[in-house]
Amino acid sequence: MEKIGIALGAGGARGLAHILMLETLDELGLKPAYVSGTSVGAIAGVLYCSGMTGKELRESFSELIVSERNRVTNIFNFKWLDFIVPQFEGAGLLKTENFIKFLFKLIAARTFEELDIPLFVVTSNFWTREEVVFKSGELISVIQASISLPGIFAPVLINNEVLIDGGAVNPVPFDILPNDCDLTIAIDVIGHRTAGPDLMPSLTEAVFNTFQIMEKSITRQKLRVVCPDIYIEPYISDVRVLEFHKAEHVFRQTQPAKDRLKRELEEWLNRVDAAT
Repeated sequence: MEKIGIALGAGGARGLAHILMLETLDELGLKPAYVSGTSVGAIAGVLYCSGMTGKELRESFSELIVSERNRVTNIFNFKWLDFIVPQFEGAGLLKTENFIKFLFKLIAARTFEELDIPLFVVTSNFWTREEVVFKSGELISVIQASISLPGIFAPVLINNEVLIDGGAVNPVPFDILPNDCDLTIAIDVIGHRTAGPDLMPSLTEAVFNTFQIMEKSITRQKLRVVCPDIYIEPYISDVRVLEFHKAEHVFRQTQPAKDRLKRELEEWLNRVDAAT
């Protein structure tokens, strides 16, 4: 049996695109042997590796996120106000504990070992500036650390290490997938931004976009050294990090990339069949 590894990259709300990529695997009857994830990719990864299908992920988010078409405020919008709680002490402006608690109500797994598919989650050590990858042990704090955007969300202390968003060191973690993969897939959802009418960014825009500039630079440098077998970068424009209410907008922009992934996987399957 051929082994597939898929890396789900960082990108905030643009990471909703991962749902369509995972749907593609399901539609072709493909189950990855390994999944790696950074930040929002870790969130998509833990849900998928726990047994949720891509379709179930899409249905869940579609039900929970405010509709762009009618702007109806539903239960998720109400809960979202509680998820990200301001804090006035510490190294972050916001807390993510409530969001993490909600996330883990969707799945039964509490450790990596309980997942259906092996998962590798990237975090960053704040003080040593090094990548810290988790593949075993307790899940909740690791996912929380992987999404802790510096200065915005509070860091997480694990094993006496201060950990922050994995995007600071490895935004698209295809290089940490095991070497026995027959096919590696990388999904880059860093996205694209265009200038507003006055050209100058706001404070929050400057913080978020500067981090994404760094992520893009890291990814480009990695690709000069090693490339995954399939590299997919959906063209997602003008969706900010926390704009999860733009889910349908992200899905529409991601559809061409989903179609491309499906074509490339079908070509790969044909080559595998021809070789057997």
